[in-house]
Amino acid sequence: MITLDDTQLYRITDVMQLLRLSRSLLYDQIRTGRLPSVKQGRARLITANGIRSYIALLENEASR
Repeated sequence: MITLDDTQLYRITDVMQLLRLSRSLLYDQIRTGRLPSVKQGRARLITANGIRSYIALLENEASR
C-alpha cells in the first residue's frame, strides 16, 4: 500500500491507487490544471504537495 509520506514524487499508477481514480480521469485532472504535475524525462510525476492541494480542492468544492 502506498502512503502519502513515503516519497516526494509519485508515479501515475501510485496516485491512481492513492486517490482511487482511473488513469483517464487522473490525466484529465492534470490536463485541466486541477492536479499539478511535473515531467521528468518521459515520466509524468505528481508531487506530494500537488496531491494535498488536489484533496483540499475537492474538500472545498464539497463544502459549497
